[in-house]
Amino acid sequence: MAAARCSLGPVPIPKMGWLIGFTGAIVVSAAAYWKRSLSLSGMIAATLMGTIYFGAGNVFWFGILLLFFITSSLFSKLKADRKSESEKSYAKSGTRDAGQVMANGGLGMAACVGNALWPDSGWVLFFIGVMASVTADTWATEWGSLSRKPPRSILNGKPITAGTSGGVSLLGSLAALGGAVIIGGAGWLLAQWAGLAADVGKPVLLWIVIGGLSGFAGAMIDSYLGATVQSMYRCTVCGRSVEAVRHCNEATVPLRGFTWLNNDMVNMISSLAAGGIALALGKWLFGVV
Repeated sequence: MAAARCSLGPVPIPKMGWLIGFTGAIVVSAAAYWKRSLSLSGMIAATLMGTIYFGAGNVFWFGILLLFFITSSLFSKLKADRKSESEKSYAKSGTRDAGQVMANGGLGMAACVGNALWPDSGWVLFFIGVMASVTADTWATEWGSLSRKPPRSILNGKPITAGTSGGVSLLGSLAALGGAVIIGGAGWLLAQWAGLAADVGKPVLLWIVIGGLSGFAGAMIDSYLGATVQSMYRCTVCGRSVEAVRHCNEATVPLRGFTWLNNDMVNMISSLAAGGIALALGKWLFGVV
C-alpha cells in the first residue's frame, strides 16, 4: 500500500473528536443493550470501538460502522419468532457479545487506526471490503432465516436444515448482495461528507462495484468455510448438526472441523479475504494501492 500516499487520509480532527466519538458510541450501544441487541460485554466493546472509529478516523469510518450495526440490529429483530428455531443451532444468539462485536468490527477498526498512523487509500478500500462482507453475511443470515424454502448446501446444492452452517438461499443471497452494495454506495457518500481527497471523485458506481463484489464474495467464503472447516457439533438428543456446544439442554459432541475455528473466527477470515478482494479491485478500477 505504498502508492497514492495520503490520497484518502482522514481530515485532521481535534481532540474533541474522541469525546464526540465516545458520546455517540455510548448512546448507540446503550440503546442496543436496552433493546437486547448487545450483551453487557458487547456494549462495552461497541463503545470502545465506536470511540476509536471516530477519534482515530472521522464520520466516514464511524458512519459505515453505524450503518452496519443499526441495520443488522433491526433485521435481527425482524420476525424473531420465525427465526427462533434455526437460531438454536447457532453458537450465539442475536444478542451480540464482545466476541461477535470484535469479529465484525475489529478488522475495520485496525484499518481505521492504520490509516490514522500511515494515511493511504488502500486502508479505505480494505475497510470497504471488510465492512461490506460482514454486512452481507449478517443480512444473509437474518433474511435467509425467513425464506420459506429450505437452504441448500453451498457445496452440493442439496437441501439442508435451516440454521446449518454452509447453507445458502436465494433470499439470503439477494440480501447479502444488497447489503454489500449499500456499504459501497454509503462509502462514496460518506467519503464526500468527510472531505476525503483524490479518489472520492471516482464515480459512485465504482464504489458500489467494489463493495458489492468484495462483500458478496466474503459472504460466500464465509458459507464455504462454514460448510467445510468450521467447528460443528452433533446434538445427542435430536441429532442435529449445530454450532453450539450445548443443544436440547445437553452437551453436544464434536462432528467436524477445527475446534478453534468457530463462527467468530470464520467471520474474521472471510472479511479479511473480502478486504483483500476490495484492494485488488481498487487497484484495477481506481488505479491505486
